[in-house]
Amino acid sequence: MSKAPSRPSGPRPAGKRPSGPAGGGSKGRPGQAGKGHGGKTFGGKNSGDKTFGGGARGEGGPTPRRAISARAAALRLLNAVLGETPRLLSELRDSTWLLAMPAPERARAQRLATDCLRQIERCDRLLAKHVKKAPPLPVQNVLRLATWELAEGGAAHGVVHDWVTETSRMQAHGHLKGLVNAVLRKIAAEAPSEWPKLRAPRLPDWLREPLVEAYGAPRILAFETAHAAGAPLDLTPRNASQAADWAEKLGGTLLPTGSIRLGSPGQVSTLPGYDDGAWWVQDAAAALPAKLLGDVTGKSVLDLCAAPGGKTLQLAAAGAKVTALDISETRLVRLKENLARTGLKARLVAADALSHEGSYDAILLDAPCSATGTIRRHPDLPQARDGAEIGELIALQEAMLEHALTLLKPGGTLIFCTCSLIPDEGECHIDEALDRHPELQVVRPTLEGVQPDWITEEGGIRTTPDLWPDEGGMDGFYMAALRKPH
Repeated sequence: MSKAPSRPSGPRPAGKRPSGPAGGGSKGRPGQAGKGHGGKTFGGKNSGDKTFGGGARGEGGPTPRRAISARAAALRLLNAVLGETPRLLSELRDSTWLLAMPAPERARAQRLATDCLRQIERCDRLLAKHVKKAPPLPVQNVLRLATWELAEGGAAHGVVHDWVTETSRMQAHGHLKGLVNAVLRKIAAEAPSEWPKLRAPRLPDWLREPLVEAYGAPRILAFETAHAAGAPLDLTPRNASQAADWAEKLGGTLLPTGSIRLGSPGQVSTLPGYDDGAWWVQDAAAALPAKLLGDVTGKSVLDLCAAPGGKTLQLAAAGAKVTALDISETRLVRLKENLARTGLKARLVAADALSHEGSYDAILLDAPCSATGTIRRHPDLPQARDGAEIGELIALQEAMLEHALTLLKPGGTLIFCTCSLIPDEGECHIDEALDRHPELQVVRPTLEGVQPDWITEEGGIRTTPDLWPDEGGMDGFYMAALRKPH
């Protein structure tokens, strides 16, 4: 099994941050800040369209007045992610026009857009042979979405007809329906044989370069293969002792770390145990940080940057007295709903983590980060972002870690974690915190299911998408437990 990167091979020389996106230098265009001191992802703009011909980007378009099909909705989502002002799919999830769609159609649209983004390089490679000059972005995205459907085995006549019709409805680009028809007929003929020959889509240079430096090119190829495969659905059971029973009831697999994995779950809210709050959706890697705290029964635990709340639910289920803090009141509404569904309790606080005061037995800081460890689930991220904000995030992570230490009681434990693959957002912070606070102790993990080669030099855990390849991989995470002396 692959090992975590050691400190000498990290993305910066010892003792200093790098220039460029991984360390916040000037490379890449400046973007808008993401979530502030309590969110999870970063802002920034895409550095430019590098697909077939490099066509102009477009906006998502005005809110449609009529009910739209799943394909039309997928196109609108893709236009928004790849437009002049890129949006993440998660930011579009609560759009009025999307919520107005019937749930099955909405789910189909989101799945189509997500899958196309995951395979966008492959789509563009097939299209490049037939489109010498990229058309306007909305038409370009029609071709991409249709190519993915055809490559996936969609009925050629229906796919081509519907996408030609969709193009004909475009006020500014309807005249290009003939081009769409001609190109898609060629794609329909060759996709079944040519698609399997295409390599797994590569990460954009702003991310690939620092990751190759940190992990080596062979590991990054393995990451990209995992990204292209997508992600199964992982669940965390409310009662860990019932994990095996729920895995059997749901037709899933019990993973070595205690999570339940489902291959093709369908509508999550219709699964057994959902209404009763017997489990919640949480990637297997994301479920590990809370477990590092061990027995938290009766302890006061602060969950910083808590939403959407999987770790809060874990801690509450384990018997902790949880304070869940997040800067976003909207995101805390979702957490409140999840607490109600599971019958668990926590004190919710909408505030900036850097201004919070108090004293706690334990703290879990899931710091805002680039979220580059979640690309299996969020393939829009490398398309909509360019890493321009990562330097600011690194500074914010350090500030939040330092403030969190002031809230920790003597003898208490602080978990620092990020869902990033970039060591500057993980291992490097712990190295530097230990330099600033030599009295701190890293508590080396002894969790069930954690392999020895996941444990890093300084005593944290590093997970990457290529782990558990036969089981469907896992998100990229870094986590470490720091203990304060009495």
